[in-house]
Amino acid sequence: MRIHLMAASAAIVISLLHYAAHAEEDTLSLSLSEQADSDSAAAVSQEKIDAFAEAEARDLQRFRASTQRLESLEIYNMQLQKLIDSQAREIESIVRQTEEIEGIETGALPLMITMTSTLSEIVNLDVPFLIAEREQRVTNLASLIDRADVTAGEKFRRIMEAYLVEVDYGRTIEAYRGELAMNGESRTVDFLRIGRVGLYYQTLDGEESGQWSAKRAKFERLDDSARRPIMLGLRVARKQSPPELLSLPINVPEMLP
Repeated sequence: MRIHLMAASAAIVISLLHYAAHAEEDTLSLSLSEQADSDSAAAVSQEKIDAFAEAEARDLQRFRASTQRLESLEIYNMQLQKLIDSQAREIESIVRQTEEIEGIETGALPLMITMTSTLSEIVNLDVPFLIAEREQRVTNLASLIDRADVTAGEKFRRIMEAYLVEVDYGRTIEAYRGELAMNGESRTVDFLRIGRVGLYYQTLDGEESGQWSAKRAKFERLDDSARRPIMLGLRVARKQSPPELLSLPINVPEMLP
């Protein structure tokens, strides 16, 4: 009987030990699984943190670039405002002078006739660009002066506008297409005007280029080295390319003794 009890007790102990071993093994497996899940979650979190850090760095770089652009725009706007204020003062001065001319129409008429005649001489003696347009402007002014239904102030204003247009020609670059009469032949070409110091032409196929010679008062053909600069100048004038330095011959005014 005692032997049976001892055997039963041993069996119970063995069962308990076996159960405890399995329980401990299950607990260890569960702990390892939880640790793996924790490590995986930590890796995902780190990836998110790295992504957020990179995004923040990019945003900071864009912010700094935007700040620099803003500062540049503020400086540009300040300079532009000064220019606008200066032009506003100039316009006010012209308006005031025009109003004063209203009261002295008799004395202003000879002055306006002289100014129109001088403008015609400027066009005739100048570099021959946009000749038809500029001559038509002078003709319109001459007709305007003879009209009794137009005030002296309006006549003077139109004359001043024409002079301002001529002044602008000296500080602008322009490309236009027109007819070139050269060596007894008329051709359609592209003209490039650089202020009043350079007037160039290039055939539509780009094979021939030339320049107005103020000294000889005629257009002269240039060698092939001028082809690319003139082509580039035409693109710049048409706002198809950013401004660039052009290597071209120019007409240098002769110095008076």
